[in-house]
Amino acid sequence: MKAFYHARAAVLAGAAATALSGSFIKLSETSSSTSTFFRCLMAAPLLAYFAGREFRRRGLPSRRILASQILAGAMLGADFALWAQSVTLVGAGISTVVVNIQVVVVPVLTWAFLGIRPPLRFVAMLPLLLTGAAVAGGVTERGDNGQLLLGTVFALAAGVTYGIYLFIIGRTGVAKRLSSQVFVSTATAGIVGAGVGSFWDPVDLTPSWSSLGWLAVLALSSQILGWTLISAALPRVSADVGAALLLTQPVMAVGFAMLLVNERPSAAQMGGCAAVVAAVWFLTRSVTGRH
Repeated sequence: MKAFYHARAAVLAGAAATALSGSFIKLSETSSSTSTFFRCLMAAPLLAYFAGREFRRRGLPSRRILASQILAGAMLGADFALWAQSVTLVGAGISTVVVNIQVVVVPVLTWAFLGIRPPLRFVAMLPLLLTGAAVAGGVTERGDNGQLLLGTVFALAAGVTYGIYLFIIGRTGVAKRLSSQVFVSTATAGIVGAGVGSFWDPVDLTPSWSSLGWLAVLALSSQILGWTLISAALPRVSADVGAALLLTQPVMAVGFAMLLVNERPSAAQMGGCAAVVAAVWFLTRSVTGRH
């Protein structure tokens, strides 16, 4: 029971760290390819150190595990680039909401590949979760825009690749190789994400010192702390609970944006945040008796 609570707390902490990403990217004033490349590059040395220690203790990972880590990283890199470009086209609100299609993708993949059906309570909570996240993200606050469709498509694609990443790291045993998993996935994400992002803008290898500073903070908070916590904790919670806990990320992103970039959500957005918190509380509370 205690380990279960600790795992949920770790997922929430990781979601909080990754929720800072949008604000830090906005503060860095860089393109999707540049932010993806540098957030991974700056995180790589410290992650490589921890991976090296793991290799000395456990030896090199098997080909199957390494392939899983690389595939997960490719999905994460595509997510980074697609999401950042969606933010450019439609804004952080809509893009952050649509990315959370992962809350559906992960349980569906778990059902399809592992034969584990999502419980009825999860299905029942989906409308409230997704509606609350949509309102919290500001969907009701934005009018028509010629770029909306393309940006939404990018965000949907980012959400699918993010869901695949979460499924791989949570359900294939790679968390037993946590340090190498985060390092290999981050290195792969930097390469793939920079390549995907370069379809719109090439990587700027000489950003300003101010931009580098914010990208360094992004690497430490989200790339190292956030993804390490999520990678460690997801295998210890069910797919539906993990997906729901990660749906708190857009809610926390609203709060961080208020503090860091002076965004002011409407009363409707705050109501959406409350709906997400209530739905996640109900979902996670209802499973505690089974662990």
